Amino acid sequence: MRSSIATVCISGSLEEKLDAIAQAGFDGYELFENDLITSSMSPAAVAGRTRELGLTLELYQPFRDFEGVDAGTLARNLRRAERKFELMGELGARMMLVCSNVATAQFGDDARAVDQLGALADLAQRHGISLAYEALAWGRFVSTYEHAWRIVEQVGHDSLGICLDSFHILSRGSSLDTIDNIPGEKIFFCQLADAPAMSLDVLSWSRHYRLFPGEGVWDLGAFVATAVDAGYTGPLSLEVFNDVFRQSDPFTTARDARRSLVAVEDAASERVSASRPAVSLSTLPPVSETAGFSFVELAPGDLAATRRFLAGLGLQRVGDHRRKNSELWSAGDANIVLNRDRDDAEPTIAAIGVEVFNVDEASRRAVALGSRVLPRDRQQGERVLHAVNTPDGIELYFSPSETAGSWVDEFGGRADTESRADTESLADTESLADTEGGADTESLAAADAGTGLGGGGEAGAAGIRSIDHIGLLQPWQRADEASLFYRSVLGLAVSDSVDVSSQSGLVRSRSLASADRGVRIALNIAPAADERQQQYLNHIAFATDDLAALADRLAAHADVLAIPRNYYDDLDARTDLGAERIAGLAARNILFDDDEHGRFLHLYVRPIGDVLIEIVQRVDRYDGYGAANSPVRLAALRVSPR
Repeated sequence: MRSSIATVCISGSLEEKLDAIAQAGFDGYELFENDLITSSMSPAAVAGRTRELGLTLELYQPFRDFEGVDAGTLARNLRRAERKFELMGELGARMMLVCSNVATAQFGDDARAVDQLGALADLAQRHGISLAYEALAWGRFVSTYEHAWRIVEQVGHDSLGICLDSFHILSRGSSLDTIDNIPGEKIFFCQLADAPAMSLDVLSWSRHYRLFPGEGVWDLGAFVATAVDAGYTGPLSLEVFNDVFRQSDPFTTARDARRSLVAVEDAASERVSASRPAVSLSTLPPVSETAGFSFVELAPGDLAATRRFLAGLGLQRVGDHRRKNSELWSAGDANIVLNRDRDDAEPTIAAIGVEVFNVDEASRRAVALGSRVLPRDRQQGERVLHAVNTPDGIELYFSPSETAGSWVDEFGGRADTESRADTESLADTESLADTEGGADTESLAAADAGTGLGGGGEAGAAGIRSIDHIGLLQPWQRADEASLFYRSVLGLAVSDSVDVSSQSGLVRSRSLASADRGVRIALNIAPAADERQQQYLNHIAFATDDLAALADRLAAHADVLAIPRNYYDDLDARTDLGAERIAGLAARNILFDDDEHGRFLHLYVRPIGDVLIEIVQRVDRYDGYGAANSPVRLAALRVSPR
C-alpha cells in the first residue's frame, strides 16, 4: 500500500517537511492547510517540488465546520469550498478531508447534513475533487464513524466517501465491526495515530498526545487489517499531533514515522484474509528469538580506574582481543567489553550486545525498519556480529546465541602489564568472581540470616550471575522513538509508563522485555532541565542469587550507595518483614520491593562516569524493577557525588 504522512506531524518549514518526508521513504503526504498558508512557496511551486521529490499529494486538509448550518452559512461555506477546490487544482491535489462540524452546526438532523454534503459533493465533482468525510470524536452532532457512514451512504454520491481515522475511532472505544459493512470503494482515506492510555478530554488528548503506531497502547495492526479486509486500497497515512514531535528534528521524526508504518503494515499483514491478494502490505523478516544479553561495551574513560572498578565488583579480566584494542571482563554469564579506542572523558555505555538465534535475520529486520548496519572490522575466523544504530546513540549488536566458537574466544590475548598492576592490589582480598566454591558458606548463611530474604545460602551463590537489565537515559524528544525501535526490532513487549518522583521533577520510565525475560531494557526520561545532572544515568543491573552475601563481600571493594535510615523506618511501617530482617537490609544498603509474584532485593554502587551499577536478586517470580524505590535512589545519587 502507498505510504503517506501529514505535514502536521513534523516540525520545520513546508520545504523542510517535504524534504524530510521524501528522505524517509514515504510515497506521499497530506498537506495541512496552515503549512501552506505560512509558506513562502506558491501552490505551483509546491506542486513542482512535490514532483521533484517523487511524492504525491494525497490529501488536502482540513475543511472544517461545513454541514448542519442555516442557508446563509451554507452559501458562504460553498463559496469557501470552491476557492479551496481551485487552490487544490494548482497544487495537484485530488482529495480533501472534510471534518464533521464542531463549531457552527445549528441543526443535528441527518437530512440536513445529507442535503448539504450532497451539494458540496456536486461542487467538488465539477472540479474533479473527491471528499473524505471524517467524524471528529468531539463533533457537535456527528462524532462517530458509524454516524458519518450513515450520512455518506444516504448522500450516495460518487465524490463523497468516508475517512477512517484510528484516533477518532479508538479514542471513543468504538467497535471496528461496522467497517466490515462499508464497501471498500467508499473508504476514501485511512489515517493512523496511536496514543498513550490517558484520562483526559478527547480534544486535548488528540491535539497534544498522539503517537506513531507502535508507540502507544492501541492495536493498529487490527485496525489496518479490518480496513483492508473491507476493501480499502488507498494509502495508509499518519496524522499525529504531538507537541514533542513538532519541536524535534523533522528528518529524525520522519524516519521514526516511516519505521512505525512499516511495523504496523507487517502486523496487519498477518491478519488480512487471503481473499485480498491485490493489496500489498509491507512485511518484515521475523523477529529473531533472543537469548539474553551477550555483553555491554563501555568507553572506559580513565582506563586504570575503570579496571579497578570492575575488579571491585567481582568481574575478572579474561584478556585482550587478539588484534583489537579492547579487553573483556566477565563474571558468570555477564560480560563487559572495554573499548580502549574510545576517548570519552568518562566511562559511558557505548554498545549493548544481544544474543539472537539468527544474526542475519535480525539485521535484515532492523534494516527494513530504517536502521543502518554499521561497518565492523572482522577477519576470517571471527564470529559474525552485526551492529545497527539506535535512536539513543548506543550501538546494538546482534551476536549468535550458540556457544561453540563464541566471540568470547577472541579475547585470548595476554593482559598487559599496566592492567596487572591495576588489579594487583585486589590480590590480597577475596576474589568476588570466584563462584566455583569460593564463597564462604558460613558468611553466606550469616548474610541470609541477616535479612531472611536471601534465597541463596549455597556456596558460590554470592557472585554476579548475569546481566539482568539495562537502563538507558533518553532525551525527552527521542523517548517514543527509542521505545518503538527496541519494540519493533527485537520484538520486546512494552509495559505501561511509570512516573517516578525525583527532587528535580518527574522521571518517566518505560520497560521492555523479551518473552523469556532474558532481555530487559528500561528507558528513562529525565526532566528536560536536569537531564545532564548526575542522578540521571545509564545503568547496568547485574543479577545474583544471594545479594546479602554479595553485599557483605562488596563492602571491602566497592562504594555501595548509602540509603537513608528513613527508608528503612518506612519499610518497617509498611511491611511485616520484622526488625531483624530490616536491620540486615539496612546494614547492607539493600532496597526491598515485592508484588503478588515474589520479592526483589537490589543495591547500587556509586557510579563511575555516567554508568550506574545495580545488583539485583529476584525471588520467585517477581517481574518488576523496584520502581517504588527509584525516588530513594535518585535522592541518594543527588547527595552522593560520583
